[in-house]
Order: sequence, then C-alpha cells, then structure tokens
Amino acid sequence: MTLAHFTLAYWCILTVALLPVICAGIAKYGTLRTAPKNGGYDNNNPREWLARQTDWRARANAAQANTFEAIPFFFAAVIIAHQLQASQAWVDGLALLFVALRIAYIGLYVTNRASARSLVWAIALFANIGILFMGFR
Repeated sequence: MTLAHFTLAYWCILTVALLPVICAGIAKYGTLRTAPKNGGYDNNNPREWLARQTDWRARANAAQANTFEAIPFFFAAVIIAHQLQASQAWVDGLALLFVALRIAYIGLYVTNRASARSLVWAIALFANIGILFMGFR
C-alpha cells in the first residue's frame, strides 16, 4: 500500500478555504461586543446586518464573496495537476503564489484600491491557470 503525502499545494487548499472566514472576521471586526440595536453585529440576522454595512466592512464582505467564487477553480486546478503528475515544485510554487495574491487581493479590496486589486486578481487567475496546465503533456 502506498501512502500519499499532503503536499504544500494541498496545504494551500486548506488556506484558501479559510480565507472567506478571515474576510467575514474583518467585516465583523469591532462589532461583536456592541448590541445589535446599537449597530453591533446581529448574529440572528447576519445577512441583513452585512447588507447594511458600508465602506470597508461592505468591501470585506464583497471580498468574502469573491474569495468563495475563486475556490472551486483553485481546488480543481490543484487536484487535476496532482492527478496528471505535474511537477510538484511548480504546482507548490504556483499554489503559494496564488495564496499570497489572494491575501493581497483581500487587503487591497478592504482598503479600496480597485486598480491594484484588479491587477492582483488577474495575476492570481493566471497563476491558477498555470497550475491547471502544469500536468499538460
């Protein structure tokens, strides 16, 4: 029986899966100890509360949604690259690049730097496409 090891790219899958939780935490930051009637986070109606947010909280919520949208392609690209026995060093490197870019993307989104955010988004997309095609022969 051969035991598979958990590659760095697989660890990146876990990291990317947790990024939406970080975005949600950013959106809710500083509101958990304030009563909902005073504008604090409302755990009984979280979506309604988030819909009323503005500025950086609203952008953190938008970053969360976009991060969820990026997950399926990244997961599939990593898994397909592994199945096709792509160069592990390249897959790991591109997966790390993707994670770093997505973290930068969240920061740029929250701080309202739209042009830089769009550029980082595009580079992350190309990194993901690179992962997918690493196993192409």
